[in-house]
Amino acid sequence: MSRLTFACGFYDRTEALRTGDVPVKDLDFIAIDSPRDLFDRMGGKQEFDASEFSSSEYISRLARGDNAFVALPVFPSRVFRHGYIYVNRKAGISSPKDIAGKRVGVPLYTMTAAVWIRGILAHHYDVDFSGVRWIEGAINHPGRHGEPSAPPLLQPVKIEHDPKGRSLSELLANHEIDVIMGTQHPDPHPDIAPLFPDARKVEREFYRKTRIFPIMHLVVIRRDVYERDRSVADRLYRGFVDAKKLALARMHKGHPFMLPWVHDDIHEIDDVFKGDPYPYGVEANRPTLEALVQYMTEQHFIPKAMPIEELFVPVDKALR
Repeated sequence: MSRLTFACGFYDRTEALRTGDVPVKDLDFIAIDSPRDLFDRMGGKQEFDASEFSSSEYISRLARGDNAFVALPVFPSRVFRHGYIYVNRKAGISSPKDIAGKRVGVPLYTMTAAVWIRGILAHHYDVDFSGVRWIEGAINHPGRHGEPSAPPLLQPVKIEHDPKGRSLSELLANHEIDVIMGTQHPDPHPDIAPLFPDARKVEREFYRKTRIFPIMHLVVIRRDVYERDRSVADRLYRGFVDAKKLALARMHKGHPFMLPWVHDDIHEIDDVFKGDPYPYGVEANRPTLEALVQYMTEQHFIPKAMPIEELFVPVDKALR
């Protein structure tokens, strides 16, 4: 059997796979720090046997009949997104509903983070996006955000780009756009402020109410690799589960991170997430996955909602 290449970012929950502390037979772990670069290489060129991958791009592909990949219910990246919405103080935005009709910057309209932000704001804050002007670009450096190969939307959305190629942070500071929704915090500027000043509190209460912890990335395997040897799914899944268990144990022991109040954070995690903030498998993530599919349907990424079980290949029940 040939070796299996797996590309992924740097995460505590996958680090043991990279170091070999949790061995997976014949696995070559390729660390790539830029998610956009990783997705472009996997989505455009199928460069790896398996990889971390954009959740929305995978679901879009699958719903359109693109069967190049299968997925595991493993989610290396999850991020609450209330804290990644910034406004210009002069834009007259005092509540989420004020975003209606504004000029909104986003790295990529089709990125998973943007799907989540729009869905949450529409469903939980009644934001009307019908009159929004969308401007794409990188947040903190000039130019575009990667070279995505995601399928086009079923109903096109008019998207603009700054002709000078300036960053979204610069456009927001200049009040040439009113809002940024993204994956990074913009460069500091006196006229830029978060939409939710106490985002951590808002996100915590959002989770308690909905049980939704937004999933950004999942793990895909090239279908040809999976069809040659279906045991690769169980082998990888077991490795991810064991690596996460080790990361959780290390987190609870001593002071492994350069966070002065890490133990307070750990106590909060244990209270809010019952000990595991990054569960794998379908059932533990059903509210989150169903919300993502619903948002993607409403935002014209996919023609209709898909049963969650159809998104993933089966893994041994004993591993779940």
